[in-house]
Amino acid sequence: MDTKDVKDVNRRVIEQFRAGGEIEGMHRDRLVLLTTTGARTGREHTTPMMFVADGDRVLVLASNAGAPADPDWYRNLAAHPDVTVEIGDERYAATATTLTGEEHDRKWGEIKEKYPFFADHEVKAGRTIPVVALTRGALDPRR
Repeated sequence: MDTKDVKDVNRRVIEQFRAGGEIEGMHRDRLVLLTTTGARTGREHTTPMMFVADGDRVLVLASNAGAPADPDWYRNLAAHPDVTVEIGDERYAATATTLTGEEHDRKWGEIKEKYPFFADHEVKAGRTIPVVALTRGALDPRR
């Protein structure tokens, strides 16, 4: 799928998610809309993706469907860790933190066990897949 196709699919998913209805080809209960600030542009970008609940935080995976490079959203939050999270009918500000060391290895192992396709992404990508924790904060009134 080329970049234009991905953008078209993401736009459709975001619209369906925010409308509150079914989302074609996806499980609504596993979907988060993550809004990041562009690392170079400073513009907001919203990306739909799967999440994994982890206590009071949400984990997202920068697998980029097995591409050799990290996804744009990951580069954005690495530069600007203050993000907006939308899950179900909730919308809140959060801080993104990339897990490292033992915590990364443990969580990544648990995720691959529960969702084996992520192991395929890791092999295909040939890189360590970042696991990012989104920790709830106060909603920024500018968003």
